[in-house]
Amino acid sequence: MATVELTAENFAEKVGGDGIPLVDFWAEWCGPCRAFAPTYEKVSENNPDLIFGKVDTEAQQELAMEFQIRSIPTLMIVRDGVAVFSQPGMMREQQLESLIQQVRELDMDEVRAQIAEHSAGRHGDAETADEPAAPEASKAAAEKPAETAKIEDKAEESVEA
Repeated sequence: MATVELTAENFAEKVGGDGIPLVDFWAEWCGPCRAFAPTYEKVSENNPDLIFGKVDTEAQQELAMEFQIRSIPTLMIVRDGVAVFSQPGMMREQQLESLIQQVRELDMDEVRAQIAEHSAGRHGDAETADEPAAPEASKAAAEKPAETAKIEDKAEESVEA
């Protein structure tokens, strides 16, 4: 099996560093989650250099809440510690492969600059006292830099094709 189980204990270690981890938030009772699983597994075998993790939202409710998962399956992709994609729903194999290629091609300096610009515009130079500090990955996913929006648009185009 090419996927790894992600838990509150190993999440930061597996997802927070360099590289491109993909995270599938799922649950056993979820029909679309079970339908997406073989595709996710096959794509993981085609991309052995990447980490393909699975978070069981029933067993790992704290992680699901931390990342504000409201619908499953939800796929999140992190690159070099920055969440660059997060979207609920299933994907076909070619759509997921295309998305991975787009994430590989991202200019991460540009992505970080966009996140910093967005954060500065939203918070000034410091976070507001009312807003709790969130992990970098969840902040970036919530803020969706312009580069991420482009990836999501291309992913949707792949579905329509």
